[in-house]
Amino acid sequence: MLAFGHLGRYFGRRFLGAVIVVFVSCVGLIALVDFLEQTRRFGDRDNAGFIKIMQLVLLRLPSFTEQLLPFAVLIGAMGTFLTFSRRLEFVIARSAGLSVWQFTGSSAVIALVIGLLSVTVYNPLSASMKEQANKVEASILNSRAAALDTSRTGAGVWLRQQSVDGQSILQSGATADNGQRLLGVRIFSFNRDGKFVERVEAASAVLEEGNWVLTDAQVHSPTSEPQEYDTYLVSTNLTPEQVRGRMASPDTLSFWTLPEAIEASRRAGLRSERYELQYQVLLARPLLLVTMVIIAAVVSLRMFRFGGVGKMIVGGVAAGFLLYVVARLAEELGESGIIYPAAAAWFPAVFGALMGCLVLLYQEDG
Repeated sequence: MLAFGHLGRYFGRRFLGAVIVVFVSCVGLIALVDFLEQTRRFGDRDNAGFIKIMQLVLLRLPSFTEQLLPFAVLIGAMGTFLTFSRRLEFVIARSAGLSVWQFTGSSAVIALVIGLLSVTVYNPLSASMKEQANKVEASILNSRAAALDTSRTGAGVWLRQQSVDGQSILQSGATADNGQRLLGVRIFSFNRDGKFVERVEAASAVLEEGNWVLTDAQVHSPTSEPQEYDTYLVSTNLTPEQVRGRMASPDTLSFWTLPEAIEASRRAGLRSERYELQYQVLLARPLLLVTMVIIAAVVSLRMFRFGGVGKMIVGGVAAGFLLYVVARLAEELGESGIIYPAAAAWFPAVFGALMGCLVLLYQEDG
């Protein structure tokens, strides 16, 4: 096959170089923006110096850039194909009797390999670093006053639990250790009759058997003055599996551990759609990258002398953005359980690939 011949390797090498340039450039821009954002958030903390903020930014970076990869492939492929077209290299390839499928095949194969590596290697690294980033953020928010700045905004996660003492509602500004460690905690406790008992504010909470162990806690009760405790226990009937199923973010779980998380959520009687969706999205990523190459070929193979290059570039970017919007909409529907997670993850990539191939067939064979 030409995809592995001399000309195919030349096309593939140029495509891979373009993708790397686009990806690295965007990574640098994202790192700069995130550094400014984290400086704004934590710049006034005594324990958040330049080195710790940079560490947080670098640890968060892979999880952001995972979402960027399809666009890097699209822009890299468009840039490569437009360069070939401008230099009339496609004209030479066609004059040698080669079809569009042959001289774009190497780029599609490389995109497929990039997708497989991103799922099996880069994603586990990204998930591990995201979990480490949560721990660094936890170390910055290591005091109750600092941590509650986050939880009082109303953001973060909420959790309702039942225990031997009654019912409680937990709010956390951030999580770590797959949801088993909470930062910036506020707990509203009620007795078995539903009457409000106390509000507890703490810097952190760690799940142990039968209890949340709160550190640097302040307890507010309607019948007494606020009391402060170095350690305070709040009973719970939640298990680690239940907490992981409710609070662990899918992007902190690697491709290899997602099946276990799905099974654990099912055993605990919890909804597993968001983990199933993440797993299927990762499985579909190699095909999505190939689809981006096909879209780039559709909008970039017109010869420069025919004009309309600007419209081609805008059309390619618009097509990629439309595919992204469709993918996000499908993921939202899949996460809410309206459609099957597998269908939500695979439909955009399959639909985009089929439509791109149909257009290329029309352009190639009329």
